[in-house]
Amino acid sequence: MVALALAHDTGNYTMNKREKRELLVRSKRRWVLSTIELVEEDPGPFPKIATQIFNDRTPMLINNYQFRISGTGVTEEPMGVFSIGETDGVVSVHKSIDRETYPFFHINFDIMDKETGNPVDRTLGFDVAIKDINDNEPYFENLVTKASVKESLPEGYLPVPLIVKDRDEANTENSAISLRVLSQEPAEPQINLKQVEGTKMSQLTFTGCFDYDKVKMYKVTVEAKDHGKPALSSTAVVNLHIMDSNTHQPVFKNKTYNTQVMEMESNREILRVAVTDADTPNTPAWRAVYSIVKGNEEGNYKIETDPKTNEGILTVIKGKDFEKTTVTNVEIAVENEEPLFVCGSGGPNSPKTLTALPQTVNVAVKVIDVNDPPEFDKNVVDVYVKEEEVTGKVLYTPKVTDVDSDVGKIRYELVEDPAGWVTIDNKTGAVTTVKKMDRGVTSRQQRQHIHYPNPCHR
Repeated sequence: MVALALAHDTGNYTMNKREKRELLVRSKRRWVLSTIELVEEDPGPFPKIATQIFNDRTPMLINNYQFRISGTGVTEEPMGVFSIGETDGVVSVHKSIDRETYPFFHINFDIMDKETGNPVDRTLGFDVAIKDINDNEPYFENLVTKASVKESLPEGYLPVPLIVKDRDEANTENSAISLRVLSQEPAEPQINLKQVEGTKMSQLTFTGCFDYDKVKMYKVTVEAKDHGKPALSSTAVVNLHIMDSNTHQPVFKNKTYNTQVMEMESNREILRVAVTDADTPNTPAWRAVYSIVKGNEEGNYKIETDPKTNEGILTVIKGKDFEKTTVTNVEIAVENEEPLFVCGSGGPNSPKTLTALPQTVNVAVKVIDVNDPPEFDKNVVDVYVKEEEVTGKVLYTPKVTDVDSDVGKIRYELVEDPAGWVTIDNKTGAVTTVKKMDRGVTSRQQRQHIHYPNPCHR
């Protein structure tokens, strides 16, 4: 038996002579039909003839036979696409076909004896391939329509990946896609896109710097266009929300500061310094961090930030000696928690990121003199006297220094002498015995106390 199938020229359903010859493929002792192509989305009218099947045994049956088909598009979904003339073997298509949904059909056909109901030959088959047309525009997959961008982001990639696909046949002009930035508002910095190496993904890029103070949002329209004929395209809009970064240095409100501290005073706040900052309040770009860069070599001061006011609190933590230092020049620097970002004047095509030195201010700390007490060279002195020794002996004359007063004006006073053994010279501090000392009497410690002379009595 020989089965033949002829394709008919029915508008979009066409075959050339070579294709007709290739419809039959010899497989051992039977003929198997090759693939028939139908163009997708044929507008009709329907039905249309797709092909016609012949068999060399049908003349012997004298019209006592019928053709039957089964398979996808007939007895399997999508049903109702194909039918066959029972007596003439004409295969017709009844509706347009979407290749993206059903790209391929396999149909089986039999020739049945009407009297016996049995097939007169083995079941044969043919395939129907749906030919692609450019009927699908590219589409953006998992599109990021809103993205937050830090003002300090260095030029390069933006956090906006672009994945574009096309439902048309792969590896054809219909599914090949080109991307471009169609428009952006405002125009600077320049936004473009670039394919990420080693992937099928593109990503938005930019050249230049963002300025939160000038523009807080950008609208970027991206176009995806395929290479089909005619080409189809789609667009997507991405909104970039610019987030404030540290692009402004904190600036001291005063150019210099003056304060004072009492001599040897410690653990007391002596000054508050304030700054202005044009960045968004209560953010790392605005919060101040103070430091002492000069004048604190001995660790006398510390500076901290008031979390409520953002002021710098200067505190003396170790007292200063007036006799050694009368004025200390303390240099204070201020920065922000977030590093400063400065976009230079390189222009949108060649921007420069600059490093700026922190702002500094000088604080003159005046040490206020306090009347320091006189000091003995020794705090405790042991003196030895013979029992019953003659009175009037000078036991001890102290050595005293006073950085604030003339030692000649110092007055001495005996604080305690329960036994009344000694007397003290109030000008020299010399301790002299006035009674004989008896070992039988319990000895007591003799102590002296130094008093400043009253200035008005000098």
